[in-house]
Amino acid sequence: MRALTWQGMQRVDIEEVPDPRIQEPTDAIVRVTSTAICGSDLHLYGVLAPYLHPGDVLGHEFMGIVEEVGSAVTALAPGDRVVVPFTIACGHCWMCERGLFSQCETTQNTDQGKGASLFGYTSLYGRVPGGQAEKVRVPFADVGPVKIPDDAHDERWLYLSDILPTAWQGVRYADVGADDTLVVLGAGPVGLLAASSARYMGVGRVISVDLVPERLEAARSRGAETLDLRDVGTRPEDVGEAIRALTEGRGADGVLDAVGMEAHGNPIAQTLIGAAARLPEPVAAKAVESFGIDRLAALHGAIQGVRRGGTVSLSGVYGGMADPMPMMDMFDKGLTLRMGQCNVRAWTDELIPIIRADGDSLGLESLATHHVPLERAPEMYETFQKKEDGCIKVVLHPERAQHPEEKP
Repeated sequence: MRALTWQGMQRVDIEEVPDPRIQEPTDAIVRVTSTAICGSDLHLYGVLAPYLHPGDVLGHEFMGIVEEVGSAVTALAPGDRVVVPFTIACGHCWMCERGLFSQCETTQNTDQGKGASLFGYTSLYGRVPGGQAEKVRVPFADVGPVKIPDDAHDERWLYLSDILPTAWQGVRYADVGADDTLVVLGAGPVGLLAASSARYMGVGRVISVDLVPERLEAARSRGAETLDLRDVGTRPEDVGEAIRALTEGRGADGVLDAVGMEAHGNPIAQTLIGAAARLPEPVAAKAVESFGIDRLAALHGAIQGVRRGGTVSLSGVYGGMADPMPMMDMFDKGLTLRMGQCNVRAWTDELIPIIRADGDSLGLESLATHHVPLERAPEMYETFQKKEDGCIKVVLHPERAQHPEEKP
């Protein structure tokens, strides 16, 4: 089958790889109809290169049609349409029973000191082949996959695999309500869905922060006020001052960081991170595990911009083991900090009725800016990383030579 594989620093290619097969009685094989490039995939494209191997199949946002099931699978049958959460969880361990699916003790990568295995996401998380491919082996098929209507639009459901529940969890973690202000740092896919989710939940005021014109306009179309970093600056203190100016000098009740480790605002850190990722693999891995390798402008901006006693919610991915943090400010302000890989299945029961409802209230079908065949994935990684051509979200279609909405 065809699949997108990692080949080196900022280099991915479409290759022929062996078809997946049933390995455990609880497995299913899913033929992929739609898969997406996530902002987290860009970390693999660059910063997290030391934890990848040439030929690794990428991708953790995907959906499709069940082709085959193992002998122990009872909830799915060939022909079912499903969307698959990016976290791989057993559903019955101590963590799963408490809704902490991203910490599943059955798929936990104890040798790496990490949580549950993830599709298409490095040797830190199980090195499980991902979904930017024609087919995928899905472990614990009775637990993860969500069955969807046969006639549903793919993109009404595709983002249930990751970015929609990630955004939803981020807003829930921010602990904001009808009388509160939520600031969302980053108007990429997760940030935009966070803005939509917050508006749906009835959060009183939502302010989206970014510096890309197309993203700011997309945030406004979802009911958010906007703060353009080109006008105020990208330094954390600039961001904090601008947020306070919009909130009676106090700061936001909650700040959701939907940016993560590759934030704008520190070109020196960007250069050092790029150099570290290009070191020989064992040396590079040691650098990641021993030093601060994140660009922290967004996180520090969140800490600056949240009010005293407020909450900072992290949906963006961070990977440094020794990142410098303003602990005095955090302690003095009495902040609550919540974060983590999304526990997708903890939120699906809330989200499914919203997705099913008429009107597409979360703006799922309008999020993608690019629909392309799988073969164009390598060029789209570069386009997405550089934020060129108005690119906000890329959806890949392994089964189609050309999608009717594809940009030329």
